[in-house]
Amino acid sequence: MNLLKSMFVSLYMMSAMIITVYSTWAFLHSDQRLEQISWIGPLMTSAPFMLLLSWLMISTSIARTSAHFPLLNGLGLLGVLIAGASFLRGANVNALLISLIGWLGFIIYAYWYSSFGRKASERLTVGQMLPQFQVKDIAGKIIGSSSLFDKATIWMFYRGAWCPLCMAQIKELAAQYQELQAMGVRVALIAPQPHKNTIKLSKQFDVQFDFLTDEGNKAARILGIENPQGLPMGMQILGYDSETVLPTVIITNTEGQILWAHETDNYRIRPEPDVFLEVLRENGLAGSA
Repeated sequence: MNLLKSMFVSLYMMSAMIITVYSTWAFLHSDQRLEQISWIGPLMTSAPFMLLLSWLMISTSIARTSAHFPLLNGLGLLGVLIAGASFLRGANVNALLISLIGWLGFIIYAYWYSSFGRKASERLTVGQMLPQFQVKDIAGKIIGSSSLFDKATIWMFYRGAWCPLCMAQIKELAAQYQELQAMGVRVALIAPQPHKNTIKLSKQFDVQFDFLTDEGNKAARILGIENPQGLPMGMQILGYDSETVLPTVIITNTEGQILWAHETDNYRIRPEPDVFLEVLRENGLAGSA
C-alpha cells in the first residue's frame, strides 16, 4: 500500500503540473469563446493546488493545513461543472475529461494519500519511559537517547529537509527558542535523512537545538513510528531512503518519562507550537533547568 502511495503522489503532482500548463496554453490559444471557457475547468481542478504547493515549498511558513482542503475541493467541482456545461453547449470533450482526471486525482490525494491509516504506537504510552535508541549528532557522534534525559525534552521526529511542512514546524519551534531556553527545555529534532542535510539544517536555523540523524531509521522502528516506502517516488535521487518516519512529537520530563505524544494520522495536520508550552507548564516543567 505504501509503495502505491509513494508512486501515486509523484505521478499526481506531475500530472497536476501538466494539466495546469496545458490548460493554460489551451485557454490562451483557443479561437472560440466557448472553448476558452471550457479550459477554465481543468485549470480550476489543478492550478490552485499547484499554487499552494509552490507556496509551501518557497515560503516554508505553513506547518499545517485543513484535513481535506474543502475550498480547493469545491473549486475542483466547480471546474468540472464549468467544463461539463461547456461540453453540453458544444465545446470539445477534452477539457471535461481532463477536468475529471484533475479533480479525481485531487480527491484521492486529499482523502486517501494524506492519511496514514495510523495506529498509536504502544511504545509511546503516556506515563511510561521513552524507549532507548541511538542517533547521530551534528559532530558525527553516536549518542543514546538517555543522555538527553537531563532536561525536559520536546522530541520531534520529522520526515526530512525535503518536507516543507516539517521545515515550517521546525521554524515555528525556532521562533520560540528564547522562551524554551528560559524554561530549560531541550528540543531534539530527529530525521532519517543524509547526515549532511542535518548539519546544513543546524546551520540554517542557528539555535541550540539538538539536530540529530536517525541513520537507517533505527530509532523510528524502535518507537514504532517508521513509515516504509513513505518517501515520494523519485526523491531517492536526492540521497533519501525510501523508508521515512511518521511525523511524531513527544514530550518527556527530566527522567525520560513520556508526558505527551502527538501521532498525527495526516501529515498535514500538526499541533500548534503553543500546545508544547502548555504541556510543559501543566506538568510544572517551566524553568526546570
